[in-house]
Amino acid sequence: MDRREFAGMTSLGILGGLVSANKLLGTRPLLASGSDAASQNRLPEQEHSDLRSLAKSLLVDWCDGMIRRQTIAPDDPSAHGALQCDSCSHIHGRCSDALYPFLHLAHSTGQQNYLDAARNVYAWAENNVSREDGSWTNDINPRSWRGTTIFGAIALAEALHYHGEVLDADEKRAWEQRLDEAAGGYLFSDFRKIDFTNLNYGMTAVYGFHLFGRVLNNAKYTERSQQLAVRVKEFFTEPNKLLWGEGKPNDNRSGRGLLPVDLGYNVEESLNGVVLYALEVGDESLLDLLTQSMNGHLEFMLPDGAWDNSWGTRSAKWSYWGSRTADGCQPAFALMADRNPAFETAAIKNAELLKRCTADGLLHGGPHYVSHGVKPCIHHTFAHAKAMALVLDKTQPTATKHELKPLPRVTSDGVKHFAELDVWLAAKGPWRATVSAYDSIYKTKSADHIQQPTGGSLAVLHHAQVGTLLASSMARYIQVEPLNQQPQPGKDFPLTTRLERRNEAGWFTNLYDLKANVTSNTSDDQVRFDVATTLQDEDRQIEDESNSQCQLSYRIERERVLITASPAQSDRQANAFALIVPIVSPTGETVRRVSKNQIEIEKPEGTVVCKCNVPFAIHGDAQSSGAQSSGAQSSGAESRVFNMVPGMEAVPLVVEYPGGNVSEIQFEISVS
Repeated sequence: MDRREFAGMTSLGILGGLVSANKLLGTRPLLASGSDAASQNRLPEQEHSDLRSLAKSLLVDWCDGMIRRQTIAPDDPSAHGALQCDSCSHIHGRCSDALYPFLHLAHSTGQQNYLDAARNVYAWAENNVSREDGSWTNDINPRSWRGTTIFGAIALAEALHYHGEVLDADEKRAWEQRLDEAAGGYLFSDFRKIDFTNLNYGMTAVYGFHLFGRVLNNAKYTERSQQLAVRVKEFFTEPNKLLWGEGKPNDNRSGRGLLPVDLGYNVEESLNGVVLYALEVGDESLLDLLTQSMNGHLEFMLPDGAWDNSWGTRSAKWSYWGSRTADGCQPAFALMADRNPAFETAAIKNAELLKRCTADGLLHGGPHYVSHGVKPCIHHTFAHAKAMALVLDKTQPTATKHELKPLPRVTSDGVKHFAELDVWLAAKGPWRATVSAYDSIYKTKSADHIQQPTGGSLAVLHHAQVGTLLASSMARYIQVEPLNQQPQPGKDFPLTTRLERRNEAGWFTNLYDLKANVTSNTSDDQVRFDVATTLQDEDRQIEDESNSQCQLSYRIERERVLITASPAQSDRQANAFALIVPIVSPTGETVRRVSKNQIEIEKPEGTVVCKCNVPFAIHGDAQSSGAQSSGAQSSGAESRVFNMVPGMEAVPLVVEYPGGNVSEIQFEISVS
């Protein structure tokens, strides 16, 4: 009997009766060494005090949600065991990664449905995406990308390592044989250099091969892990030790001389791999470096647990809580909490955010999917379920209680410039802001216009009371990976605050300016950024040199944020540009027009007040600042735009520069 026949029998339950009952009843997984995920006292803003209980809650909810979407059709091997996606027209080839969280719950709860689900999804993968070289393809197409085999192989290895005892002996041997085919075939052949493609693959493989060597008792895999690990220390920026390598090519230098860095893949994939490896082998030198690196990355976590990947090279996948197809930050940050207690805070806060973005058993790709009626891709769920299972398998409960250390962005004040990115993080009073002039562009064979917001854009604005008010998107939404990204529902409207001019010649905006000049200064009263920028189209072309240079400034004070915009030349032509300010607000929050120059948005935690020295409009409201009379209110989707990056709705405010006697637009945001 070959492995595919065996998989088919398994999925039909033929072998199910061979599993002894005591393997599913009351047994617990063997706990690995590592830092404890303690049960803690809550901070005032904390929703949960124990990462393990939160991870277990999410894991059960997600696995039950996936089981409800698992196809049971024993007579159809092309469908049987697959996890159907609510949003996508295709089955995601990587859905078999879910076998690990399924098997974890089968072991820890003794419930047969989880074991059946694991067997069925394993069988589906063997029947549909398994290749003769040992790989699993990312999609059903046999010519599709195979590199994701590393993630599927790790999931299978963790499942066998911690929970293999719930399988019959023959079944377990068959799964081990399949793991050996993946590790010793495609992976061993192609994963020879740590940087053969985007860095997250190589960094993950460092741990993967170590794990394969342990599970399969094969020294050749352990040696490959060591060979890859030799180069790990090459890929950290100065001075903040951020991982670089998420680019095409992965060492591509931008016009400013900057390396490609992506926060999402770093914290949800790459750091997990190298941290798990370093802990397993006890490499203290590497652990010290990783602690520095995690400290650098942690600077970008917003107070609500979101990862601020507004600037990253792969922010096409920014989903507010992380990255669309990565696994989650919890393993690395939980296991390194003994080196910095704030790492544990990060793991919990982000998990809380994941929980708030979960509905009907699935993790949604942003906070406003439900309010905007957008269905979630199941990829987020089976990927992040693995991270929760790993947290539970690699940590131990403890009775020790302690207070959580606040996140850096909660206690910060002033400005920090990340020179390796040309990104600034600002803090004043309740405000947290991100300004980006990062010019590293992630190019593919099919598109070279893919660009995260730059041009000195105000990429994020967060308020301690009401949450995030500004959040960037791609300048133009592109499905860089069509089978791994959802299509944009409705018209594409960028969420990034920007200057723009639209006419018959095209769309010109500072978001395409790779050479914008940003300066900052701080005082006791404010943080200020001044931006000299040029309106360009996506080909970096300027329509009119004399009428394309503009000045932007952001003044962040304790009581308000003031955005000003003006032409760089003395010639003040009417409608030379417009200032676009999309205020993050889900459907259901009341938007009230106070006057032609002011609106208010009522949030549960307070009222956001937006006012300007000139009249402004809400995009879509007859395109006129005077279209809405004073006192008019709206709370529905008709006054909202939605963008897949980062999965949020916004009220899009449009301020046309009037020219004449008006030297600049002055747009103010405050909270009452």
